[in-house]
Amino acid sequence: MGVTRGRAGRTAVVLQPSYLPWRGYFDLVDRADVFVFYDDVQYDKHGWRNRNRIKTANGVSWLTVPVHAHGAVESGTPIAEVAIDHRRDWVRAHAETLRHAYGRQPFYAFYGPLIASILERRHERLADLTIELTIALARQLGSTTEFVRSSEFPLNGRKTDRLLDLLERIGADHYVSGPSARAYIAPEQFDAAGITLEYAAYDYPPYAQPHPPYEPAVSIVDTLFALGPEAIHNIRARRSVEALIA
Repeated sequence: MGVTRGRAGRTAVVLQPSYLPWRGYFDLVDRADVFVFYDDVQYDKHGWRNRNRIKTANGVSWLTVPVHAHGAVESGTPIAEVAIDHRRDWVRAHAETLRHAYGRQPFYAFYGPLIASILERRHERLADLTIELTIALARQLGSTTEFVRSSEFPLNGRKTDRLLDLLERIGADHYVSGPSARAYIAPEQFDAAGITLEYAAYDYPPYAQPHPPYEPAVSIVDTLFALGPEAIHNIRARRSVEALIA
């Protein structure tokens, strides 16, 4: 993994790596020329780095990758250094849970084995697992986005300054962020750096899920197992309306 240097005029997205993330994450991947896994920032113990939600016959359930993260938050351990705890047979448990929850979905037979094969590689580091899964599923959605990791760069500054340093290094002049970032992003700093700033809106049509009622805030696997190759059209469906509103 490495960035193509010397190019300008690119759209970038920067997000922390997450385990089997939801549609909105892959929406941002789809918008980006270059997507940066922000893997050298502090691990957040109760976030999405090592877990996500799926639909089951008993309602929404969590899939959680066990990690050796005791004291990680207090010590400022970066995401890239968090190790997976393989003392429990969580790989088989996750594969079985996905099969029980989605085995009858139209496209489970196609994507299920792909996900299981990556889980079975027994990665040592959490980020290596989550990044490989994300790239593999993005490619299944037809993505040609370039992927890099922030830990590949000697970045300077803190918070927005650090983000802008990263964007400059990858030759980006347009940055797409999730809507929640409005609360802390300083747009004047992007203006000063000559980088345009866009906020994505997460708005996707419902589809037929197993085990009603419909729940939109679940892992991308739910969408893929239901829609297969059409999943990317679901993700893009309301983007033209979003552009008109913006």
